[in-house]
Amino acid sequence: MLQSDHPLLLDRPDQMPDLAPQIHRQRLVVEGLIDRHIDAAEITDYLWRLSEVCEMQILQEPVTHQSPLYGWAGWVHWEASGAHFYAWDQPVRFFSVDLYTCTAFDDRAVLDFTARFFDTSRVIGRPF
Repeated sequence: MLQSDHPLLLDRPDQMPDLAPQIHRQRLVVEGLIDRHIDAAEITDYLWRLSEVCEMQILQEPVTHQSPLYGWAGWVHWEASGAHFYAWDQPVRFFSVDLYTCTAFDDRAVLDFTARFFDTSRVIGRPF
């Protein structure tokens, strides 16, 4: 295990020791390309349905915000953490979803659901 008297910034995820193995943490980043604009209503719908796919209890309904510089963002608060969603129109139509939970969910189910929801096969996921 890495030890230091100072905060460590690690170069690679595989270098990161598990400081709290007794607490389940699961993360998944899903990204994709899409041929159309994504709006607030679609982000909200996606986050509601994502909650069902992950079997998460919603504590705060999905919220969205549009930045004139960066595009749309959304967030849902779950009993077991939450998920963030980001969508760009420029320089490319692209979305990125970041899930963090303290209970297990099915990475493949999230990836497949996301591809179907946005009707695109250009989706990738990275669990860690």
